[in-house]
Amino acid sequence: MFLKRTNIEEKLSLITKKEVAQADLIESVYELLKKDSEKEERIEKRLSGNSNRIQNNFDFDQLETDKIYHIDQIKWICIEYRLRFLDSKYFKGEIPAEGISKIKALEKAHNIDIEGFKIIAPSKLFRLEDKDDPLLFAPIGNNYYYLIHRWGNDLSPMRRAFAWPFKNIVNLTAIVLLISYLITLMVPEGLFSKNSSNAEFWIVFFFMFKSIASVVIFYGFALGKNFNPAIWNSKYFNS
Repeated sequence: MFLKRTNIEEKLSLITKKEVAQADLIESVYELLKKDSEKEERIEKRLSGNSNRIQNNFDFDQLETDKIYHIDQIKWICIEYRLRFLDSKYFKGEIPAEGISKIKALEKAHNIDIEGFKIIAPSKLFRLEDKDDPLLFAPIGNNYYYLIHRWGNDLSPMRRAFAWPFKNIVNLTAIVLLISYLITLMVPEGLFSKNSSNAEFWIVFFFMFKSIASVVIFYGFALGKNFNPAIWNSKYFNS
């Protein structure tokens, strides 16, 4: 039995073909990565740029209905937790890679370029003029928004309680009255006179209320603070 003789020319030809195929593969991968990188850059540019678009032409059959929210629902949650709902260009944090990937997947599935991004987040995460838990939205028309991605940590369970006094003037007055009453109860009896009486208690209470209210008013005016309904979609720092 004779072994087939080796044709060096054929071997060289096979090596050349493999190298060409590998080069084509590398070139294809490079082009794919280049296109993907360029798409990400375009998305990041739209996230940080100006856009007046109030609607994106999504294919509603492909949208997850539990991620569609009306502006009234967004407003309510922002007021309850003292959050802001602003254009993504004001967001000073970094949109995670997972969020960018979800945008790319949505754009590919719906064959559109998404614009008009909005974000829900605490004020400290925005780059506000005059100088946790962000949520990225895109408008779908008629004051409805589609939730694309959520990242970061959940809000503190106490945030809603801390935000409650700042919902309106009635809540703020109520909390000042309550604090004044509790502090008055801690004042020792007979501190101002030998015989304690109801009249003395209410005089001390009024003094405490006036003092605490003065501090609250000074803080509000000095720092330009406002109530939750006035700031939920404001781009200004002093609001």
